[in-house]
Amino acid sequence: MTKKLCGTNYPTSICFIVVNEFCERFSYYGMKAVLTLYFLTYLHWDKDLSTAIYHAFSSLCYFTPILGAVIADSWLGKFKTIIYLSIVYVIGHVVKSVGAIPTVGSTDVHIGLSMTGLILIALGTGGIKPCVAAFGGDQFDEESVTERQKFFSIFYMSINAGSLLSTIITPMLRGDVKCFGNDCYALAFGVPAILMIVATVVFIAGSGLYKRTPPQGNVLLEVCRCIGFALNRRSRRSRHEPPRKHWLDWAEEKYSKRLIQEIKMVLRVLVLFIPLPMFWALFDQQGSRWTLQATRMNMAFGDSFSVKPDQMQMLNALLILVFVPIFDLIIYPLVGFCRIKVSPLRKMATGMIFAALAFVSATLVEVNVVKTVVNPAPAGNCLLQVYNLAGGDISVKMGSNNLFSAPIPHLQDPPKYETVPLGANNKTLEIQVTLFGETSQCSEFFEEEKAYSLIVDSEPITGIQCQLVEDNIMKTQDGNPYLRFLNKGPDQIRIAVGDVDFVVAPGVMSPNQTVERGEYLAVPCSIPSKPCPSLNLGLLDFGASYTVILMEDAGKINPHKMEDVKANNVHIAWQIPQYVLITMGEVMFSITGLEFSYSQAPTNMKSVLQAGWLLTVAFGNVIVLIVAEGAGLEQWIEFLLFAGLLLGVCVIFSIMASFYTYVDPDELNKIYLQDSGKEENDEHEDGDLKKRTDDMKLNKTEKSTRL
Repeated sequence: MTKKLCGTNYPTSICFIVVNEFCERFSYYGMKAVLTLYFLTYLHWDKDLSTAIYHAFSSLCYFTPILGAVIADSWLGKFKTIIYLSIVYVIGHVVKSVGAIPTVGSTDVHIGLSMTGLILIALGTGGIKPCVAAFGGDQFDEESVTERQKFFSIFYMSINAGSLLSTIITPMLRGDVKCFGNDCYALAFGVPAILMIVATVVFIAGSGLYKRTPPQGNVLLEVCRCIGFALNRRSRRSRHEPPRKHWLDWAEEKYSKRLIQEIKMVLRVLVLFIPLPMFWALFDQQGSRWTLQATRMNMAFGDSFSVKPDQMQMLNALLILVFVPIFDLIIYPLVGFCRIKVSPLRKMATGMIFAALAFVSATLVEVNVVKTVVNPAPAGNCLLQVYNLAGGDISVKMGSNNLFSAPIPHLQDPPKYETVPLGANNKTLEIQVTLFGETSQCSEFFEEEKAYSLIVDSEPITGIQCQLVEDNIMKTQDGNPYLRFLNKGPDQIRIAVGDVDFVVAPGVMSPNQTVERGEYLAVPCSIPSKPCPSLNLGLLDFGASYTVILMEDAGKINPHKMEDVKANNVHIAWQIPQYVLITMGEVMFSITGLEFSYSQAPTNMKSVLQAGWLLTVAFGNVIVLIVAEGAGLEQWIEFLLFAGLLLGVCVIFSIMASFYTYVDPDELNKIYLQDSGKEENDEHEDGDLKKRTDDMKLNKTEKSTRL
């Protein structure tokens, strides 16, 4: 007898399943939230490779559910499959966390451990994906229809709660906690690993309470065998054999007419699935391209609070909890009240349009974001800016090339980088500097595709002095500013900016280092055997690159801050519209798509359609992988390309949908019940029919691909 929760008709075992799902989803989404930045800042991959590997992992997570379903239905059953693959899942998380510890081996070791961990995680999360929800439904008695429906609602809430909390917490563990002198990815991956261990222990703890059903055989394999037999039989048909109305009818020699008819119904829906991967190609870029976009935006909300770029993903989980009841209770009824027919396929097409609009919004944001980005010099050229420390306005020429048309003021932000043509891999150029009507020359060696600052100073005896230093024009991958110091004083100076120490020798430019964004009004400094008052550096803002020139005047150090690369001037709140639009698209596309596929397939074929649905997500990620590695487009053009492709796919899908005729799978049951002619089985068949119909309705509550 199934144990019930006190005062309810719910099995006690569902508590363990719901807690297990919450912890598992926390571990998965928490790890995935920081994954792209991990590739960028820890493994030092470029943004295209990072995006490609992120989507390769996501794709694998949606291919492996097929394997999990086959294992559960054909050999081990749901319970053992969940246990064994959860252990694989835990091992993957542990290996991934160890790979994020800097002291463990070389970069190649870190990459090897990371990729091994991700493969194991994909096997684990994908393998248990088709099992956990169905196993929870198995815990209820056949007559507990209402309780089972409520369970799936609770189950769905636990999924989104785990997703929401993890995308808030793990970026904080990454950025706010420092370990090994940098962002603490080991902790950001370690906490999800602990949650997955908890998920596995909790699930095992309830083993004595579970109702377990033995493997029933995998209908997906049966469908594949039937299709294979039909194709093989058709290819070997005799010319004397009469034609068949449908190519699947060639399987009638071995398989029942009912199974063949059910497969025909499923194939009609699977054909409609063909355009769907393009939606997921856009949707899943929230964790890759949109996160990269966020790193180049201003993330401050007031003086004391800022968000992390990878935290913005939590908006999707939060908004879907808000939008689902709004659409179900308000928007859809209002549209119906206006006498507009709201069919499932029309909802899905509208969802595609909203997703495309989300990428149009992302394009507009990107166009403004890149205005603060300094593009690298092309081959055969370099970039140059000038610091004027000479005591008056100067003019700078390079041969006959007047790069800087206006005079350069003393101790002000340098003019923008100018492109210097070299015509070779490297070249020594003569530079003419005019100060107070007198022109001096200096020679400097330049290399192609690099950026430089020319520091011009004047000495009473030697006159104009030039110093060429190489610049870093790339913005940091986590959005924090770069900082360096040029010491024009006679003594070595030690400066502590937050947790970062700078030791700057006289006449030397310190290397660029990343510091935390913030106001630095009293930065401590020290000079051997000499007092050094604190320095006022002001605001070091997101995405900027600063050079602070330290000049000594009357025994006092005066800092002069130069902004080499402009700070991010587009606020991250401008990403909210694209998240709102993509989530609206998800509600209309994803939830409706699952409900449509369940309603259009016979009950025993629902697992086949679930597999087909998950494969659309997998192939959508493959599309992003190909574009990220192969296209080489500017980011705003890539966003616009995806929006245009989805709109084109939406047109194709709408045309296909116009030829689709909705069916009632229950009619198939009735036909074969009547054809059987066996009255003694009628009552038994009717009972099976009622159960299958109830199961179909219950499955509609499993609304999100987050499962």
